[in-house]
Amino acid sequence: MSETGPLGLFGGTFDPVHVGHLRLAIEAREALGLDEICLIPAGNPPLRSAPHCAAEQRLAMVERAIADLPGFSVDRAEVAAADQPSYTIDTLARQRRQHGPRRPLVLLLGADAFSRLEAWHRWRELFDLAHIAVATRPGHELTIPAETQGAGAGQGQGAALDAEFRSRRGTAADLAKAPAGRIVPFAITALEVSATAIRERLARGGNVRHLVPDAVLDYIDSHQLYRTPHGH
Repeated sequence: MSETGPLGLFGGTFDPVHVGHLRLAIEAREALGLDEICLIPAGNPPLRSAPHCAAEQRLAMVERAIADLPGFSVDRAEVAAADQPSYTIDTLARQRRQHGPRRPLVLLLGADAFSRLEAWHRWRELFDLAHIAVATRPGHELTIPAETQGAGAGQGQGAALDAEFRSRRGTAADLAKAPAGRIVPFAITALEVSATAIRERLARGGNVRHLVPDAVLDYIDSHQLYRTPHGH
């Protein structure tokens, strides 16, 4: 693929994909000036408990959720390799090979995920492959939680990430100027929607319309997903 404008990469378990995910992606595209957004359902997320739905089902829901959104696509590769852990560093390396050395890649994260970045596999190398854009609540400054800093002897957990944030912090305008390396906070509409709450509501027979796209709800209903506490 030839070099073009910044590409947003948004990974997640998407169990199920919901309106909070889609608003983050849509608002990131607008706020950061991204040409496209690619959603990447995790096949086998190593830092999370096992997803309730199979990887292919979660992929199918994401494909339905973005079917009518121009400029959005889905990467199936992690689902295709669901027998192996889905490490973000490997996903970014694959995306970099696919899009070439010069296209700006922008990994989209929520503030909570970003605060735990030091637990990620080869986390420092992420900045060699992509920018990281961090979604924050309106009016909230992005900071590394104090309780993760200064723990134990030497440099505490969180201190290394805080140092990276201070040295790499940039603005949306910086993303198109280099292929990788910046950390850019951006504010999004605060929506109190979680996949956990949606699963719990479905398990007790509740209505989740307008919490997930209609096409996703139709898929959940037709496959009877999440209808018991065990997710099936």
